[in-house]
Amino acid sequence: MAELLARLQQDLNTARKAQDKGQVTLLGTIISEVKNREIELKRDLTDDDVIDVIRRGIKKRRESIEMYDKGARPDLATTERNEVDALGKYMPAAVSDSDIRAAVRAAIDGGATNVGAVMGKVMSQFKGRAEGGTINAIVREELSKQA
Repeated sequence: MAELLARLQQDLNTARKAQDKGQVTLLGTIISEVKNREIELKRDLTDDDVIDVIRRGIKKRRESIEMYDKGARPDLATTERNEVDALGKYMPAAVSDSDIRAAVRAAIDGGATNVGAVMGKVMSQFKGRAEGGTINAIVREELSKQA
């Protein structure tokens, strides 16, 4: 079993003992999604697989925040923000923009000339540690300097 999954389950038990309904629901949902992913892949999951599930959970919640903000529902948006913060604790340390920028420049210097080629080279380096949107913005900025 992945260490991260064990940590999630341990935190779920702690939240149950503390009767923290919000945390129990959040962690229960994520663990359920992890188990579904394990069934889907038909193998034991690694920590990277668990991180992917958590990242998807964070992304869904961020999309919900946008919708709630547009729909004038600040109470629900706040709940989602709290869940994003809670899930963020399980993610690996984020990479700085300067590290991403250096990798993007290296990919461009290595012959990548369009967004897709650069993204392909850079995304694999920062899998799980940087968001695609952030990387994409830096790639576009650096490519525009080249033109």
